[in-house]
Amino acid sequence: MTRKPNFKSSCASRIFGRFASTKFPCSIQNIINQSYVKLMGVDLSECAHAESFESLNALFTRELKKPRALEGDESTFISPSDSFITECGQIEEQKALQIKGQLYRVRELLSDFISKTDKNKLIDGNYINFYLSPKDYHRYHVPIDMRVTKAIHVPGKLYPVNLTWLKKVPELFIENERVILECYTKEDKLFYIVCVGALNVGKMRFTFDESIQTNVKSSLSQPYVYDNLWLKKGEELGRFEMGSTIVMLFEKEMVTLECSRNKSIRFGEVIASVK
Repeated sequence: MTRKPNFKSSCASRIFGRFASTKFPCSIQNIINQSYVKLMGVDLSECAHAESFESLNALFTRELKKPRALEGDESTFISPSDSFITECGQIEEQKALQIKGQLYRVRELLSDFISKTDKNKLIDGNYINFYLSPKDYHRYHVPIDMRVTKAIHVPGKLYPVNLTWLKKVPELFIENERVILECYTKEDKLFYIVCVGALNVGKMRFTFDESIQTNVKSSLSQPYVYDNLWLKKGEELGRFEMGSTIVMLFEKEMVTLECSRNKSIRFGEVIASVK
């Protein structure tokens, strides 16, 4: 399957990515970093000081100074990121809310590299949409002990994913570039983590496979298949090199959601419990 990327947004994002990765002289870089922190309202209380980052991208992808406490137990899903839950609920007729008044088709979001049988498991399942704003901590983490069987990179456009654009662009999540992770719990329950690219997202990175390349000049979807790849709850899964969105999709009768739409949430807080 091929998808034609949007040239303007892709080009702009690559240019911004190069700027953000540039290491300017310390005095200039400090001004850039401090200006960004002030403009975006970035909270660095759990991270290093702004002047310690050698590029804007290093500031975007900052690490936590110490591991964050994880809520719940082994039967609960935690939020993979610091973010804002724009929508959550039940998948109905293979559709989920992008935002109030706008739906997206789950089958199309997952691409042709996911089997029809596995897509059907999501009928009447649940979903959660997480929006990471430019001020947020940009790393995402493993929400539960899980086995990853596939990663699928789908090139696409790079529309902004803020609330204004979610209202404006029908099925924006399907239009945009994304990486789909097919995952299973210890009980062999199926769920998906979909990382959606956006304007000025230089790259989406994944710690378990550095060969996954996003925001490149390609229109071909690329599947990656794994054998017995287990990741532990709370481990770093990857990072956005700017803000973006994560969508989680759960098979039918798998979880009880313990989160609400239009609420801010932090990595480590409980979002759902396994039934």
